[in-house]
Amino acid sequence: MQIPTPDEIREQRIKAGLTQSDVAERAGFSQSMIARIETGTVDPRASTLRRIVKILNESGTSRTSAGDIMTTPVISIAPEETIEHTVDVMEQYGISQVPVITHGVPIGCVSESAIIAAMENGTIQRSMKNTVTDIMEEGFPTVAPSEKIDAIVHSLRNHHAVLVMNKGKVVGVITKHDCIRHLS
Repeated sequence: MQIPTPDEIREQRIKAGLTQSDVAERAGFSQSMIARIETGTVDPRASTLRRIVKILNESGTSRTSAGDIMTTPVISIAPEETIEHTVDVMEQYGISQVPVITHGVPIGCVSESAIIAAMENGTIQRSMKNTVTDIMEEGFPTVAPSEKIDAIVHSLRNHHAVLVMNKGKVVGVITKHDCIRHLS
């Protein structure tokens, strides 16, 4: 376990949106004890630090929003792109699905599953020059940058990704991997 510095504890508390009194109340300490830990005037026990870090981690996760974990820029394709180009983009970026976006607005997606289905029904054998609209699936759900991670995780149980939109335009994407990476 890495021991956090007083500055790191303070920064994490502020990032979690907690006051010293909030942390003290949840940890069972006085506010002055938290203040002294943050200023470095007291050397707390490991068990005390463990309790504080646990509270900060739990608070930070529940306050994490889409804007905190989204990936930008969003790799996307236009509806007029060919299936061949779409496969190249997916391969180039190592992604298994890609949103179809026109003028900043999502209209669908293409996933590995859609490509496999197109292979199975013969669409791809006939022509890799077909456009993505021939195999496009329903688009990803969208959320605002302020949406909390709990709701996003719920959406990801049934979708490949979630798009983050601000002022009617896609500004980020969140995948299952982004949520898992956030845990570490």
